[in-house]
Amino acid sequence: MDQAAALLDYVLRLADTNLVLGQRLAECCGHAPELELDIALTNISLDLMGQARSLYQYAAELKGEGCTEDDLAYLRTEREFRNPLLVEYPNEDFAYTILRQFLFDAYNQLFYQALQNSSDARLAEIARKSIKEIRYHLRFSAEWCIRLGDGTELSRQKMQTALDDLWDYTAELCTPNATDQTLLSSGIAVDLEQLKAPYFERVEEILTKATLEKPNYEPFQQGGKEGSHTEFLGHLLAELQVLQRTYPGAEW
Repeated sequence: MDQAAALLDYVLRLADTNLVLGQRLAECCGHAPELELDIALTNISLDLMGQARSLYQYAAELKGEGCTEDDLAYLRTEREFRNPLLVEYPNEDFAYTILRQFLFDAYNQLFYQALQNSSDARLAEIARKSIKEIRYHLRFSAEWCIRLGDGTELSRQKMQTALDDLWDYTAELCTPNATDQTLLSSGIAVDLEQLKAPYFERVEEILTKATLEKPNYEPFQQGGKEGSHTEFLGHLLAELQVLQRTYPGAEW
């Protein structure tokens, strides 16, 4: 893979990740346990959509040939999406929503903090604009993770069930692939190997405060960065893309 192709793949991965997770949170609109949470989750969804748009605009410029942000968000197939598997996992209940968000936010804050130092000026600029929102996302999800885990017997049971199911998808976040390796030497990509230890330390710290038990095995589920997804992504994209596919040419 040459550097130009790797950079496009990298930017699309970041855009897809934000778009898919933003869509998952948007599904919660009107369904959160209370109004304050409903507003908070919707705002986080909008933050992620805004970050996705900036990244798709950059990816469209890299791709050229008249490609637009809408083409990349709404007309690519499931196999073309590059998001990690964790963010496409469905909202089984509020515990899954909060756990998924926390497991992602803990990684994302470290990632965007490092991305501010990317040698790619456009990525560094997007990271600097996004980091304040991402820090808020982590504070919100970590606090709710502790509150629910260390809450009632029922809330702890639901959080533990969600953790047991989602744990498998955490390793992929910090696992580099060929795209990362291609861009690492030029200082464009974040060194994911260096994020692994601080990520799992941060996760364990919050899980301990939440009185949740970390599953006793190494997480291994991977494939999203290569286009191999769970059965859940196809359903999400069908809903997300229906307008653009039904009315071609519609704009954001």
